[in-house]
Order: sequence, then C-alpha cells, then structure tokens
Amino acid sequence: MVAPRERAAAALRLLDCEILVEPGLLGNVGAIAARAAPAHRYVIIADDTVAGHYGARVVDSFHGPSPLLLRVPPGEAHKTRATWASLTDEMLDAGCGRDTTVVALGGGVVGDLAGFVAATFMRGIPVVQVPTTLLAMIDASLGGKTGVDAPAGKNLVGAFHQPSAVIADPQALATLPLEQRRAGAAEAIKHGVITDAAYFDRVAAALPALLHDPAGDAMHELIIGSITIKAGVVLGDERERGMRKILNFGHTLGHAIETASDYRLLHGEAIAIGMVLEAALAEMIGIASAGTAPRIRDVVARAGLPTAPPPALSPERLLALTRTDKKARGGAVEYALPLTIGTMAGAETQWGVRVRDDDVLAVLRTASH
Repeated sequence: MVAPRERAAAALRLLDCEILVEPGLLGNVGAIAARAAPAHRYVIIADDTVAGHYGARVVDSFHGPSPLLLRVPPGEAHKTRATWASLTDEMLDAGCGRDTTVVALGGGVVGDLAGFVAATFMRGIPVVQVPTTLLAMIDASLGGKTGVDAPAGKNLVGAFHQPSAVIADPQALATLPLEQRRAGAAEAIKHGVITDAAYFDRVAAALPALLHDPAGDAMHELIIGSITIKAGVVLGDERERGMRKILNFGHTLGHAIETASDYRLLHGEAIAIGMVLEAALAEMIGIASAGTAPRIRDVVARAGLPTAPPPALSPERLLALTRTDKKARGGAVEYALPLTIGTMAGAETQWGVRVRDDDVLAVLRTASH
C-alpha cells in the first residue's frame, strides 16, 4: 500500500499530455490550465450535477476574466450531435475564437463530448480534462478519444484529440454514488485482464476498500495503476491500429448492450457484462485457457456489477448492434479476447479476433437463460 504522506501527488505523461493525480487539485485547475494550455478565453463544460458540486470552485480557480461555464443535462442520452451543436453555437455566440481552451469537467460523457467540441471548434482548440468519476479518471479522460453517439450506436461520430492535461482530484470521488464507483471498477478489472495478472489480483483483493472508502490508499493506488497501464498501451499505438485494440475487451458486446438498454445501464455496468460474455466466448472457441472466464465473472460479481444482459435484450438485437460498431472491419466484427488473465490474443492479427456470428449468438443465448 502507498502510505498517506507518499500519495499526496503523482505526475505522469502520455505523449504531450501531463497527467496529475492529487487531492485538492480542483482548486488549482485554473493555474494548471494556464500552464498547460494558455488561452485568451476558457470555456468549462460540465453537466448540471457536476456543475452544482464543483462548478463554482473550478471557475474561482482561474485568475483574470472568469471562464464561461456551459452546462448540459447529465447522462449518456445527451451525448449527441444536437448537444455538440448547441455547445459550439453557445461558444460562437459568446465570441470564442481559436485562442480558447475547453475544460471538460465531469465524467466520461462530458469528457467525450467536450473533447469533441474542442477537436472540431475552429478546426481544433486545446482541451484540459478534469475527470470527476472513477471511470473517467482511469480510462475515459486518457488517450484522446472524443465523440458523440448516434442512433445506430455509441461513439460513432468522433475524433482523436489529445488533451493538454488531465487533472484528477481523488477527493471528487467522495460525492460519487456507489454504483458509479462500481462502474469505474469495471475498467480497472479490464486493465488487469488485458496486461497484468498481478494487478487484476490486487484489484480483486482491494474491492471492498475501493468501493466503500473512495479517499483511501487502495483507491489512490488503483487510480495510479490503471493510468499507468492505459498510458503504456496508448503510448505504443495512439490511433488504435494495433495493440491499443486490447483496451476494447468487453466493449464490442458491452457497447451493444449499453445501446440496446437505451443507456439505462451505466457504461461500466455494460462493459462488465461485455467482459463476462467475451471471456466466455474466448473459452468456447478455444482461445482462452480453461478457467479464465469464471475468474473474470467472479471478480465482476464481487464488485457488485451485473454479469448478464437484461432479459429484455434479445441476442439477435445485440448481435445486429455489433455490426455497426467501430471495431467492424470488412463487414466482420473484431473482438479483443483474452488468452488468460494478463495476456490477450491476436498478436498475429493486429490484436483483433474475428468471430463467427453463430458463436456469438450461442454465448448470448446461454447468458439470456
């Protein structure tokens, strides 16, 4: 465990992005943004919930003219092209130019949405990510993926746009509901499966503390551990042409489940189900070693996360949704599948594994009974 006095601050880098993890950083966002992405104008984008908790504090951290605070309704259902258009119009109406920096304050939805606004406004302006959920701190804010959803599926309109800085204040997790902490834990479990069996075991052992003591040592260690894992993967493959695909474990079926649920499931809940199903698929087609899927299912369940799709979601509907996923190539769907805990399959095929529809349907139908 990391001793309290040793976990006061951590600074990492990913490409040209500085990643800061430190209690109390929400009060220093302005100074950090001014150093990492100096601008004539700052625009903070947050959802109504996060703005109510932290909006004034972050606004007050800026010296000089107050930033423009733009609020959006919370939830994945509002991560749309219509919301993107509304935000860009508000910025244009306020006279923002290319000397503007966007500050994304919130969870993964706001990070994706505000990042896409920054990627496209005036052909691209800087963005500073200030994640306030566990999932955003350890996954969504890192790596430069931005975008919005479309009726056909999740994140189908977007761009790669690396942030100038990521500012993670673990104290923000104190206001995060338990179900949101569980959802974030799903991504930490994934990080262990795809690269590090020892990390997987540490996350599993620390789950009670992670879920019930968000300000504790175990949570701080998880944040640093997962950031380090994801940064290492992205550093070797920024544009997802190869090894970065392993970060999609659980996401092919997970995104289909999330979309089919009309986003009533949290992203991390859908990804948890996706990991369980995709691990079972890997075992069924002879890729994963025996026992891999039950281990993943056990840890997902111990985190209090769902392990099967809601009964109302038909296997055929979920299969159809995978075909519109970004990971489809040449009409076939690619999966990121484990060989065992800590090692992924597909090194010889650029880390994507094509799977027959009949096999996917078999796993989905088994899970629905």
